[in-house]
Amino acid sequence: MSSDCQGKSSWPELLGASGNVAVSTIERENPLVTAIIVPPGTSVIPVFQCDRVWVYVDANGNVDRIPTIG
Repeated sequence: MSSDCQGKSSWPELLGASGNVAVSTIERENPLVTAIIVPPGTSVIPVFQCDRVWVYVDANGNVDRIPTIG
């Protein structure tokens, strides 16, 4: 699905980075998306969107899953 979306769609290099740094990096590298931090244990809407990136973080606020459009 992400192949239909415009711009960069995945940020594996942000794994382990601060969630806040990840959000600003993602939004700078692809201004068509909004990056949203997802704290541990939080549910998200399971609907794919080209303009959204969930940034899953651990208890320390560091990215623990590769952020991708969706």
